Amino acid sequence: MRISFQGEIESLLAGIHILAKELAFEVGAGELAVTVQRREGELVVEKDHNSATICFEKEIHFFRGLGLLLEGIAKGETNFSIRELPQFKTNGAMFDCSRNAVMRLETVKSILRKMAIMGLDTLMLYTEDTYEISNRPYFGYLRGRYTYEELSQLDQYAAKLGIEIVPCIQTLGHLAQALKWEVMAEYRDNEDILLADTEQTYEFIEEMIRAATKPFRSKRIHIGMDEAHQLGLGRYLDLYGYQRRFEIMLRHLERVLAITKKYDLEPMIWSDMFFRLGSKTGDYYDLDSQIPEDVIAKIPQGVRFVYWDYYHKDKAFYQEWIKRHRSLGSEPIFAGGIWTWVGMCTNYGRTFLDTNAALEACKDEGVAEVFATLWNDDGGENNYYTSLLGLQLFAEHGYSRKLSEAKLKERFEFCNRASFDAFMDLKYFDEVPGTEPDNWEALNPSKYLLWQDPLFGLFDANVEGLPLSQHYSRLADKYRTWSQDERWGFLFTFYRSLATVLAKKADLGLRLSDYYQEGNQAALKGLVQKELPDLKEQVQLLRTKHRDLWHTTYRPFGWEVLDIRYGGLLSRIDTTLWRLEAYLAGSVDQIPELEEKKLSYDGGAGGRLVLENRYRRIATPSSVF
Repeated sequence: MRISFQGEIESLLAGIHILAKELAFEVGAGELAVTVQRREGELVVEKDHNSATICFEKEIHFFRGLGLLLEGIAKGETNFSIRELPQFKTNGAMFDCSRNAVMRLETVKSILRKMAIMGLDTLMLYTEDTYEISNRPYFGYLRGRYTYEELSQLDQYAAKLGIEIVPCIQTLGHLAQALKWEVMAEYRDNEDILLADTEQTYEFIEEMIRAATKPFRSKRIHIGMDEAHQLGLGRYLDLYGYQRRFEIMLRHLERVLAITKKYDLEPMIWSDMFFRLGSKTGDYYDLDSQIPEDVIAKIPQGVRFVYWDYYHKDKAFYQEWIKRHRSLGSEPIFAGGIWTWVGMCTNYGRTFLDTNAALEACKDEGVAEVFATLWNDDGGENNYYTSLLGLQLFAEHGYSRKLSEAKLKERFEFCNRASFDAFMDLKYFDEVPGTEPDNWEALNPSKYLLWQDPLFGLFDANVEGLPLSQHYSRLADKYRTWSQDERWGFLFTFYRSLATVLAKKADLGLRLSDYYQEGNQAALKGLVQKELPDLKEQVQLLRTKHRDLWHTTYRPFGWEVLDIRYGGLLSRIDTTLWRLEAYLAGSVDQIPELEEKKLSYDGGAGGRLVLENRYRRIATPSSVF
């Protein structure tokens, strides 16, 4: 289809040309003439035969409107009128680029194009040490850090699509990867937290802020400061003695804000430390938490607090916490979550429950700015492309007072040229027999069943009696079709392979233990001659598929962590074969690992699934340093 544009289009043309391929149209006189008009208020998209009108306030609204126009045409509609009222001033997503998985530039651009069509206007790149600081060669060393030129290129690309890129860094905690080098020793309070109240620390923070913001036109910056649980209790304690941690926090914040003011920046920070320090339990969401009035009075002006929460499904809880944030003296920004970080795939059951409650609360309470967070805990095993349905969920909440699930599905399939069901059904890797509907507890059997040692079977007691092998076999069949998708086969071939491995491995340890205890040598020979070699072959294939997917999406740095995990699993399968062969040959009269009684991983009842997202705890009960 050829489309001509007239009206207020000068600032939009570059973005229109970028999206032409994505939306399968050509720019020029032809089948459809679109009049473009900028005005405050509603996004309006109207079509009457061969002409159309898009009225919009912000550039991002236009690009969403262009998508809505072409979606209507794709449905075969000749005449239609769509009106949407944006619910938020800003709406976007924060991508974790610090936990090994640093996105390739083309991946970021691909996501930016999809965000534009969805109508999301903010991209936050969370970089602890994965951006370049001149004269600091160890900062982000071998971690896939972005250069100034690369970040500037992304900023220019995003701006053409009406999207603001906001740098997100850390200026207190979560800096273990930067601080681990001996050349950084003078800045350490402990392994994860900067040493507050020392001049050299603030000189270093200024370097970080200058380097992180220089590539971007945005004046906004997220300066972090969350989860600094041991603030003032490491080297700080030795140097200055014990001090009230509220006071350390306030002094540190004031010093960092002085730097942001110097560069004319608009800072925001995570809010949790203020609530944690006011709680006797250290809990962020403690209803009994009390922030002293004198502390509130001393909070410096000119900083916004970000309320992050993806742990509640009760709208009333979010409403209460929004009100508590307002008591800190500024209008809060809300950060929800797309559950990308617990294992091998995105938990969409939990994502939908949390997000629907949270964003309804934000709309009811008049919160103007929201974004989704996507974290990469424990190695980045999941792939960011699985998050697209979650981004669409945030987008559709952003343009309607009440979410329509039917519209969400239609919009997702148009914006991403993907099957809604294929993405939604990723949740069934962890929402298995033995979990509640929507997997509210975020149990993650796909991760620990993949990585657990076949001889130790550390989680075997937890899955005993559950038909997980059959469950994963059905899932493998389902993803066989989706793995052939022209656009998304590169993603779903991995998940088909994962389901295949889990079907073979889910009850392997249980059967191995049972055969051994029963003295069933025929069954043990079957494992040695057929099942374990087949499993090894499927794990090798899975590793190859995962490697292909990683290098398609991310920079190579960080893949070595998963390579080591796959190598460990393959080695343990080899050792299991070796041990069984020796036992069957009579070279050893017992296998001590199989003599041990199977205990539940968490000390609870057998057949109870758990959440465990730490590979080092999954792989072995022995010490890992």
